[in-house]
Amino acid sequence: MVRYRRNCIQHGTYFFTATLRDRRSMLLVEHVEALREAVRHMLDQRPCTIDAIVVLPDHIHAIWTLPEDDADYAGRWRLLKSGFTHAMVKAGIGLSRNAKGEYNLWQRRYWEHTIRDEEDFERHVDYIHFNPVRHGLVDRAIDWPHSSLHRFVRQGLCSSDWAGTEVEPDEKMYGE
Repeated sequence: MVRYRRNCIQHGTYFFTATLRDRRSMLLVEHVEALREAVRHMLDQRPCTIDAIVVLPDHIHAIWTLPEDDADYAGRWRLLKSGFTHAMVKAGIGLSRNAKGEYNLWQRRYWEHTIRDEEDFERHVDYIHFNPVRHGLVDRAIDWPHSSLHRFVRQGLCSSDWAGTEVEPDEKMYGE
């Protein structure tokens, strides 16, 4: 069995990609409120800062900064994934199980990258916010509703025409 080594740094900042097993699935956006609830539950149990995030139909990209004296992002992902999985079961979504009896909703592993510096951080934030365009889901990044780009625009960290044509902000779109 391959033993994966993770770079665990207390108070570290990390880029993640977590993916559903079925890459054709739309569950994450079809049940985005259940996902948000799973994230809220994870943050209640194991606080951290979500610096940037985008939810796509079958995967999530996020940047998290962990608190002082804490390097356990794996526990946070376990809480988030299991919370969403249990919400799907409760909603009656038919999920298969593997030989161990575990639900086959999420890919077992996730991608993790330790953010090295401000330039690396900015490059990964841009990647997160541009990802819906890259996947052909929208023509302009601002048009994807499940992205922290809307928070960045509200906070004046970037303009609404970032990676596209400027539009008037729509408060209903932000959902916060």
